[in-house]
Amino acid sequence: MCSNHANRGVVYKGPGEVAVESIAFPELSLGKRKCNHGVILRVLTTNICGSDQHMVRGRTTAPAGLVLGHEITGQIIECGDDVEFLKPGDVVSVPFNIACGRCRNCKEGNTGICLSVNPARPGAAYGYVDMGGWVGGQAEYVMVPYADFNLLKFPDSDQAMEKIRDLTLLSDIFPTGFHGCVTAGVGPGSTVYIAGAGPVGLAAAVSAQLLGAACVIVGDMIEDRLEQARSFGCETIDLRQEGEMADKLEVILGEREVDAFVDCVGFEAHACGCNHGVEAPATVLNSAMEMTRAGGQIGIPGLYVTEDPGATDDAAKQGALSMRFGLGWAKSHSFHTGQCPVMKYHRALMQSILFDKVDIAKAVNVQMISLDQAPEGYADFDGGAAKKYVIDPHGSFAA
Repeated sequence: MCSNHANRGVVYKGPGEVAVESIAFPELSLGKRKCNHGVILRVLTTNICGSDQHMVRGRTTAPAGLVLGHEITGQIIECGDDVEFLKPGDVVSVPFNIACGRCRNCKEGNTGICLSVNPARPGAAYGYVDMGGWVGGQAEYVMVPYADFNLLKFPDSDQAMEKIRDLTLLSDIFPTGFHGCVTAGVGPGSTVYIAGAGPVGLAAAVSAQLLGAACVIVGDMIEDRLEQARSFGCETIDLRQEGEMADKLEVILGEREVDAFVDCVGFEAHACGCNHGVEAPATVLNSAMEMTRAGGQIGIPGLYVTEDPGATDDAAKQGALSMRFGLGWAKSHSFHTGQCPVMKYHRALMQSILFDKVDIAKAVNVQMISLDQAPEGYADFDGGAAKKYVIDPHGSFAA
């Protein structure tokens, strides 16, 4: 129906380089098979994610030519014949997990590890390495399969447009941060340490507050990001400074451990103090075991990979990290890893936005940019900017 439309997207060209190029207009097909359960979206907003940066830095096996982008909010322009509960004109949030809704894992709510949408391994995502080859959504138009199951329809399209800066974060970053806190056991009165003040770390900090945490501490090495965390009531620790983490926690809490720890850094972690410029991929996980009380929980939404071509040692290149796992075992810690199953949380988090219970866009410092500005946004984000870049492909929300 819409195959005559032009389309452009953000394409990974190789380590350190992305470009905006003409790409194929999406079709309702899966290879040679008609995708009757899919829809085509006019992309309203699509976010740059820290996970995208791992690929662009050359720290994964992502192939050149990959169309990037898994954080998508859009408006339906075409529906397949089997789509029953959505229609053209609906404004929807797209979970970054692609899920069939029919396999064992999907039926159990584990949509991040769907068994049907990626021949290589459980779980799939748009525009991401080893995640099924799905075309990414940092583009003007994109196809979404299993639409009735996957998509979250906003109840009022006009309201959605007004709150788009917040609602765009439902596709990944807000649920991911929230999931990290839920799996870390955050609840009323908890003390929480968030490792990393990038967008997911800031989203986790807001989520901890939403869940009732008594004190949220955020650690990072970039002052602008620490300032952003302080702007909505978090305590902060500058990890460039020397000293024991337990001593720093004691100054803030009067105690030397926290109830809950959330790793929002992942495999490109660096050492602390005078060695903060040196990569140490297991340092956050080891810190988590040291800093979390006995019986506490550790949520790990930060990305860890099976292959890291840019790692500094051969073991880390295969995803093998040197962890003091015995310490975690001795303290009866619970560890929760893996992609966030977005559908477990996105409707409730949408409600928190629509009823003004959370100001997530302000907390993560959303900055709208055009599609043509995407390469500049990637470069700025890679430099440590305390911003969450949201691409507006059609200029719908230009100031």
